[in-house]
Amino acid sequence: MKKILILITILFSFSASGISKETTFTNKIFEKSQLDGKTVIIHSWNKTCSTCAKQVKILDKAKQDFKDVIFLSFEQTKDKEIAKFLSIDYWTTIVVYRDNKEVSRSIGQTNKEKIYSQINSL
Repeated sequence: MKKILILITILFSFSASGISKETTFTNKIFEKSQLDGKTVIIHSWNKTCSTCAKQVKILDKAKQDFKDVIFLSFEQTKDKEIAKFLSIDYWTTIVVYRDNKEVSRSIGQTNKEKIYSQINSL
């Protein structure tokens, strides 16, 4: 019984840390993208967050569907300066910038249609 509990604990640990994402956000890329008139999506995540993992899957698909959009991400707990710069307080935040302005922000959203609608927001 003890071995089964240990095995279950290990399996849950692996599934919770399923995100193998890197920080792609830099001020230089962010500023240049906005100067070029691009829509920029920023995703704040944490590797132990299951909601973040769901968002990553949706955003990875969105990268294929929205070729002209710049997708940037950062790990909330490691990149605290980025979080402060963008006023992002939660792991599961998705922010859309267009024309040098924030046009949309959601926290914890895992519905593909709503995230896509957020990307398309005016």
